[in-house]
Amino acid sequence: MNPFAGPSTIPFELPPFALIAEEHYRPAFLDGMTEQLAEIGVICASTDAPTFDNTMVPLERSGQLLTRVAEVFFNRSSSDSSDVTNALGEELAPLLAAHADAIRLNPALFDRIATLHDQREGLALEPEARYLVERYFTEFTLAGAGLGEDDKARLRDYNKRLSTATTRFEKNLLADTNDLALVLDDVSELDGLTPGQISAAAEAATERGLSGRYVITLVLPTSHPYLAQLTNRAVRERLLAASRSRGIRGGRFDNRALVLEISRLRAERARLLGFDSHAAGVTADQTAKTPEAVADMLGRLAPAAARNARIEQADLQAQIDQDGGGFDLAAWDWAFYTEKVRRSRYNVDTAAMRPFFEFERVLQDGVFYAANLLYGVTFTERPDLVAWHPGARVFEVAEADGSPVGLYIIDVYTRDSKRGGAWMNALGSQSTLLGTPTIVCNNLNVPRPAAGEPTLLSFDEVVTLFHEFGHALHGLFARVTYPKFAGTNVYRDFVEFPSQVNEMWMLWPEVLANYARHHETGEPMPQDLVDRIEASSTFNEGFSTSEYLAAALLDQAWHRLGVDEVVTDVAAFEASALAAAGLDNPAVPTRYASTYFAHTFAGGYDAGYYSYIWSEVLDADTGEWFEENGGLTRANGERFRSRLLEVGGSTDPLAAYRHFRGRDATMQPLLDRRGLN
Repeated sequence: MNPFAGPSTIPFELPPFALIAEEHYRPAFLDGMTEQLAEIGVICASTDAPTFDNTMVPLERSGQLLTRVAEVFFNRSSSDSSDVTNALGEELAPLLAAHADAIRLNPALFDRIATLHDQREGLALEPEARYLVERYFTEFTLAGAGLGEDDKARLRDYNKRLSTATTRFEKNLLADTNDLALVLDDVSELDGLTPGQISAAAEAATERGLSGRYVITLVLPTSHPYLAQLTNRAVRERLLAASRSRGIRGGRFDNRALVLEISRLRAERARLLGFDSHAAGVTADQTAKTPEAVADMLGRLAPAAARNARIEQADLQAQIDQDGGGFDLAAWDWAFYTEKVRRSRYNVDTAAMRPFFEFERVLQDGVFYAANLLYGVTFTERPDLVAWHPGARVFEVAEADGSPVGLYIIDVYTRDSKRGGAWMNALGSQSTLLGTPTIVCNNLNVPRPAAGEPTLLSFDEVVTLFHEFGHALHGLFARVTYPKFAGTNVYRDFVEFPSQVNEMWMLWPEVLANYARHHETGEPMPQDLVDRIEASSTFNEGFSTSEYLAAALLDQAWHRLGVDEVVTDVAAFEASALAAAGLDNPAVPTRYASTYFAHTFAGGYDAGYYSYIWSEVLDADTGEWFEENGGLTRANGERFRSRLLEVGGSTDPLAAYRHFRGRDATMQPLLDRRGLN
């Protein structure tokens, strides 16, 4: 019996991980695709005139087996991959692409949807049902449903090749990231790190069979958190060099040819679909609507960010000179001297905050506590429920009255089998039509300390935890009728908005006071330190904004290419794109270079990495609303939940925002937050 054959009987239909073996995935995928195509065939074979009930409802009910196995497999392949799952992922990628095309390019199905779309004014549909018809019609049209058969054949070929290339990109990146981890022989080379961080490096070495040595594993972005602490300049240089070497060393993990192939195939596909570029095709179905709108926003921010970064660079160089350094500031020095200047100017030492950020307290008394204050929900650990890895923990989420919300699973620690970064995904999403419960997951990449040592988070890791938990709340709270709108299934340039709002509670006074306590003494973080953190909030924002904008503009540059614009040299193209934006400062490298830019070449943010700062306009404006209306209260939480989180993707997101805010968002709060006035 394949564990995916039917819905799980475990509470909340949690997948039966104890029963799932690697050999179960492939047959479940194949059966799931076959089953869904048969279900689509029944819809298309009907001789009855199209109605919502005989077309849209069975379409939404289709593919439940495929959904069950896909949710588990893709979480597993990201968080705990193996040679088997990697190989299967490459095998499945073109099959799944072809399966999606078999549905979206089915002329009989599209004809039925188009008929309903034409008749929607007179069908007396509920708003969510009408929006469902509109979304399917738009998505099928943009996916090529209206093309002729010859063009559809070409489109299928593009989609198949792209699915294979992006899967290989991610596989190469994970392997090269593991291979380039920095191995050090002497503990003195780790000077500046905390005992817990040194313990984590020793543990990572032991796991690799390198007992007595130390391993610093790489993170997904270019910059590594340890660059702010390591006193040995040569070690800092080696660490940054390792990070920037991913995908460019030649051999089987080199991603340069894949970057060129993926961007070229996307450009050719865009032209086939009637767009000037891949970016035009992507933004057509986002809130931005056009790449020109994206370029306008990024172009307005880049000069101010670059200017602020140059001012910050001069301050850091002055600190180097004052210390008698005798060298020019380099990229691997920026974070280290930023902390020096921060300490001297604001008396804030971010490394010294770690003892106040013990993981369990942050999670229970910070993240969960804020959610309880705002929304009344509670989190109860369920050690009896088994997740995909022994380190993943399961919590049951309940409303204030005890009624169930869903399950929340968190997998905290880094390992070689887990891809870099942090993310949220779902193992089940609520919909009234299917009666399905909600299971959401957060994956982080925190180094695991040795047994008995506390897990102390950095300031940035705390921000990340609150951020990803915001995605989780979005997934938990969505209450919709149709699966298409479930959870975080919203426009890509809107999806980061709820998660960014949740970051706000990290430093909110009553939340911070509840969790930021010294892990040994229990003493609260001193209020004057909190005040200094707030006072320094725009410090180093020139660097942070510049490195982010550089990546966003690089993503746009690759995906605004037309089919006649041939690129042969990845590094030269990057340099040209950054120079054109005025963000080619060698001391401020882009957050992701092309060959390890997983968001855009493997992660679904292609031509959409701009969405973080696009969403931040809404986030900053929302922060202003909370401050004006009394802050973290149940009343405010219920308004935010009911008007934005609960609607999932069932309504236009900007209309939902206006319903919450009473107007469109303005950019001024974002400019204030980032010091870009």
